[in-house]
Amino acid sequence: MENRQGITLHLILAITVATIGSFQFGYNTGVINAAEMVIKKFLNSTVEELLEDSASEMFLMFLWGMCVNIFSAGGMIGSFSVDFYVNHLGRRNSMLIVNLLAVTGGSLMAFSEMAESVGMLVLGRLVIGFFCGLCTGFVPMYIGEVSPTSLRGAFGTLNQLGIVIGILVAQIFGLEAILGTKELWPVLLGFTILPAVLQSVFLPFCPESPRFLLINKMEEEKAKRVLQQLWGTHDVSQDIQEMKDESVRMAQGKQVTVLELFRVPSYQQPIIISIILQLSQQLSGINAVLYYSTGIFNDAGVQEPIYATISVGVVNTIFTIVSLFLVEKAGRRTLHMTGLGGMAFCSLLMTVSLLLKDKYDWMSYVCAGIILVFVAFFGIGPGPIPWFMVAELFSQGPRPAAVAVAGYSNWTCNLLVGLFFPSVAYHFGAYIFIIFTGFLLIFLAFTFYKVPETRGRTFEEITQVFERQTQEARGYGRNPTLEMHPFQPEKESTPRV
Repeated sequence: MENRQGITLHLILAITVATIGSFQFGYNTGVINAAEMVIKKFLNSTVEELLEDSASEMFLMFLWGMCVNIFSAGGMIGSFSVDFYVNHLGRRNSMLIVNLLAVTGGSLMAFSEMAESVGMLVLGRLVIGFFCGLCTGFVPMYIGEVSPTSLRGAFGTLNQLGIVIGILVAQIFGLEAILGTKELWPVLLGFTILPAVLQSVFLPFCPESPRFLLINKMEEEKAKRVLQQLWGTHDVSQDIQEMKDESVRMAQGKQVTVLELFRVPSYQQPIIISIILQLSQQLSGINAVLYYSTGIFNDAGVQEPIYATISVGVVNTIFTIVSLFLVEKAGRRTLHMTGLGGMAFCSLLMTVSLLLKDKYDWMSYVCAGIILVFVAFFGIGPGPIPWFMVAELFSQGPRPAAVAVAGYSNWTCNLLVGLFFPSVAYHFGAYIFIIFTGFLLIFLAFTFYKVPETRGRTFEEITQVFERQTQEARGYGRNPTLEMHPFQPEKESTPRV
């Protein structure tokens, strides 16, 4: 018997509260760039007072780089710890408990100016990075497990929407007219405490993941009640049976570790796809725009570059919303390829416009426009797709470890781009975006040949696709029950429950 999966207030509450973690990631990514000038002045004055002498420009740049990049280092550690938390505490409780880290990190940053301590600022950025690294694993996993199959992609996109809204809010709050002043920048950095408190208040009213309840805790009746409450339908027998079948499969094997993701043949292809998807996001050139957008607009000759940078955040937000409405119609794979292809074309145009801007004044505006189109294509595909698609490619057993590996790959790449982009850009100049063009074309080809379409499929069906491919690759022949081709979306049908 088939019923339509519905959108209930309980489902909206659960997903909205979860995406506060995504907001935190975005806010703390964008806030350091928004307050760059006033924080650099704080670093300069604090070091001068400590040394009783003026600090060298190289040392100040080192401190600034530390403040920026220690966040990504913390994120790497946090993302690799995801499986420990979610396997022992559950998805919801993990999100609740780690808010202590957000409060701790926010407090260290907020009081660093009062204590005249650069160390407190750096430590606060490390702690908040660790917290955000955990959030990048918790949020997509929780959203994917509480969402109906027919809406999983649309709701998964909300994770990225939370991130880009966080970046945009940080850029707006960082304006000198609001919190980007010598007196108020500690409040700007400490603001991250408020979303943590807000999420902690509402999370107890949100249910635990039904898949965690049934498969990990063996609480079938509770999982059933949660599904009925979230999806607004009484008959959830098919989904319960799917989870029970998966539970049986898990019981037959041992717990999946990170190493086994690379050793077990049926896990190898999805984990490689997951890692490449994360790399396609970070090596697309978007971080070059987000971290250094003000400088790029300034070099392009745009007046008031900070407002141009905010416009980047606005465009990113708008087109992430567009992706939310398209992902269940066009499919994950199609949107990701569209985004990669569009960004590759824009990268080429960016190179030409930067080379010509000194000859023609009007090219400055062309350059700024290309950046906005570049960000729009990112918001459609490479922005939202990699985060939630990783959770779709794995069943309950290997999912936490896979999300940890994928998140670690993302954060590591984030750190490397942040560290090396300035020096690479210095040496390559306008040709820097040619490098990103090359990466984008490689990722486009990989997506076309290797990434499956997961739209409309249950977690079990997606897992079976990779098992079929593994069987065929090892010469076991075709299994007629696993004949769904990975590159073809499932035909439209009444959503399953």
